[in-house]
Amino acid sequence: MQAHIDKTADFVRQQLAQAEAGHDWWHILRVWNQVKLLLQQEQADRLVCELAALLHDIADSKFHDGDETIGPRIAGEFLTSIRVEPRVVAHVQQIITNLSYKTNLGAVSFHSRELEIVQDADRLDAIGAIGIARAFHYGGFKNRALYNPAILPNPDQGKEAYKNSTAPTINHFYEKLLLLKDKMNTPTAKRIAEERHRFMEQYLEQFYKEWGTTAP
Repeated sequence: MQAHIDKTADFVRQQLAQAEAGHDWWHILRVWNQVKLLLQQEQADRLVCELAALLHDIADSKFHDGDETIGPRIAGEFLTSIRVEPRVVAHVQQIITNLSYKTNLGAVSFHSRELEIVQDADRLDAIGAIGIARAFHYGGFKNRALYNPAILPNPDQGKEAYKNSTAPTINHFYEKLLLLKDKMNTPTAKRIAEERHRFMEQYLEQFYKEWGTTAP
């Protein structure tokens, strides 16, 4: 089992060496480490969780013209090449397919304890201090405005609207980041999310104070 995890870590580290900094090897490493911490309190298949954590962003659709099939396909091909059990490969692919926030804005037919844990770990990396840094880095990568008081957040948008949004980065807090605390699956993740959520609220308070405006 450990050999499969080690080989997968090496593969992902090489594949994401030049990736956008919010979705690079360091993001993967943080999610992987968070999964291992969650598994100290939550019961699930360790191999499935760790492989899915390592491969969940191997080909994020937003960097591949919106193609949501390429990530699961690359993950499946790699895991099969190192002779991971087909049952495990299929489970990992299902987790990658159903993990993202935008996917969960639509209909999701797959569910497992392992998906819950990897999803929690990924969502925890999207909030708090690192989550803020990642949000603004991606906004800069896409040349988006920091904030525009005339463009109000839309927290109730569907999958396609969310996927195609070009709104300022501050809107992303209301359209995703501040919503994640209440979407955590496991008791352990819920506890961790509380502190990170409060930090984001404090950050926004300071942001609006410096901007000289009030929250939307």
